[in-house]
Amino acid sequence: MTKIPGWYRFAWFLGRPPELTQHQWKLLGLVAVVSIFEQYDVYLFALNLKQIQADLAVADSELGLLGALVRTGSFLSIILAIAADKLGRRIMLLVTVVGYTLFTGATALSVNAEMFVACQFLARGFATAEVLIAAVVIAEEFAPEHRGWGIGALGALQALGAGLASIMFGFVEYLPYGWRFLYGLGLVPLLFVAWWRRSLPETNRYQQIAQIREPLLKLLGELLSREPKRTWGLMLGVFWLGLASSAATFFAPKYLQDVYAWTPANIAILSFLGGALAIIGNPLAGWLGDRFGRKPVTVIFMSCFVLFTILFYVAGNFFVSLLWIGLIFFVMGSDVGLTSYGTELFPTRYRSTATGLRGMIATIAAILGLSTVSGLYLIFGSIGIAIAILAGVSLIAPLMVWLLLPETSRRSLEEISPD
Repeated sequence: MTKIPGWYRFAWFLGRPPELTQHQWKLLGLVAVVSIFEQYDVYLFALNLKQIQADLAVADSELGLLGALVRTGSFLSIILAIAADKLGRRIMLLVTVVGYTLFTGATALSVNAEMFVACQFLARGFATAEVLIAAVVIAEEFAPEHRGWGIGALGALQALGAGLASIMFGFVEYLPYGWRFLYGLGLVPLLFVAWWRRSLPETNRYQQIAQIREPLLKLLGELLSREPKRTWGLMLGVFWLGLASSAATFFAPKYLQDVYAWTPANIAILSFLGGALAIIGNPLAGWLGDRFGRKPVTVIFMSCFVLFTILFYVAGNFFVSLLWIGLIFFVMGSDVGLTSYGTELFPTRYRSTATGLRGMIATIAAILGLSTVSGLYLIFGSIGIAIAILAGVSLIAPLMVWLLLPETSRRSLEEISPD
């Protein structure tokens, strides 16, 4: 068995690792180290929502719209993901890392809500593309029996960025410039880019098909027509889950402050300690999917996410901390299942394009979900009730997965969808 790298001793939440080659360990470490700050940037927005709202004078009724506008930046990710099928995984990962880092740092200089949205719009586009392409890299380089675990492990390591954001948020009231200082820290990944550029290899599967240069419209046409059942099944599952998950995770920190009078320090402690338990959902969902089947595991995690979301927002009380942990645990596990499907169901020559399309659908769902919360808030006067309604509707997602998607665990990518 290949020697386990030293950094793994700090990743206890990944559990006992499978037998990976030295190349696979190196790849996982390289991709994860810069992905951490992608989650750092994304989670900062939700954590600092109350502080950003006060500083930039944003009304309660406009918060959902603000979040929706930022999420539209993810539409940029489909262009970047398509480029990864044309130019290579390696070069586009480097481009996305530099992009989200620069615009995260620029967010700290925002003088009004419009500038904040513009910077976060661009940062979100590059960050989303980085996550999508990173998952493609892991799927293409890991063995079929470890593919789900690899994607889950990557997701869990990325989630360390949320933990870092949580720790720093606990000091937001004492740091110079408050939330702006936290966004300034997002420039740190630039220190890794030169080393990362020399160390990250191109995937073997992409090198084998790199000579294929088909027109974009042909790739998109084949993507939608070659296996329409699996394509629509995946996209519908992503859409209906994203409709609720975007709002449920985005509003949680503000909800705890408004309804339960939690302080930033309280939320930081919950996010760090509770999040350390919740991120186990990533590698566990991947491992369970590899062992017992991608379809049943994904359906169970998605259904449990709906249940915990409704309980958190309408019946939390003394159990609100445990319900939050469960909500995050199951939404992370659901994302692992859908991400695994998104990289497994399509051929190598347009795998990244399909992944970009999945990201676009998730973005549309997030925008509609956040916008719907703003609309339902005007009717019910409660963000909690609005999100609970969305969660109930999102039960369509596991139904789509169960009815329309094939089983992919322990099958090679060429067997599932050959080039």
